Amino acid sequence: MSPFLVSIKLALWTTLTLLPVGLLLGRWLAFAQFRAKPLVESILFLPLVLPPTVIGYYLLLVFSPQTLTGTLASRLFGEPLVFTFPGLVIASILVNLPFAVQPMQIAFAALPHEVREAAWVSGLSPLRTWWHVELPLTWQGMLASATLVFSHTLGEFGVVLLVGGNIDGVTRTVSIAIYDSVQAFDMQTAGWYSFSLLSFSLLALVIVRNSNPAR
Repeated sequence: MSPFLVSIKLALWTTLTLLPVGLLLGRWLAFAQFRAKPLVESILFLPLVLPPTVIGYYLLLVFSPQTLTGTLASRLFGEPLVFTFPGLVIASILVNLPFAVQPMQIAFAALPHEVREAAWVSGLSPLRTWWHVELPLTWQGMLASATLVFSHTLGEFGVVLLVGGNIDGVTRTVSIAIYDSVQAFDMQTAGWYSFSLLSFSLLALVIVRNSNPAR
């Protein structure tokens, strides 16, 4: 499997997993009020400020077969998570969680309270209000969330290298292929991979800017 296909496969798994998670957590953080909310937000958004190599290092320790967590994970998945695609997916989900939650939190927080009150007055249950009123009004946040997660996963390097290794056809992504090409002085291949990621990043930027609920 080519690095492009590995990257796209990883990005799809990460995005499809995090979209419902970001939707639920984003709504909860937007409307819930409790004392520990700043602490919860700090934990959720910690990957935004931590160096990817630091995250990758600690995940490598957690996934290691020599640890209790790694042993339990190996039994659950039927194989060690280190240097495997399932382990890479789990690591990618943890790293990209803030990119899924924050746009949804902003989108739900931007909803006028009067709209939800009107739905309740009209007899809609909280579940039907969420489905028929809130979701249609927050589709831009969902689009931004999915775009950010997908694009960030495509370009991730540190966590991918440490947790997934560099196994051709399994965990060798585009970002690692760029690094390998530069190391081999194959600038043409590195340039092609880099231009492809640059083009997608610019497209993602346009999508996110146009999906801003405040615009």
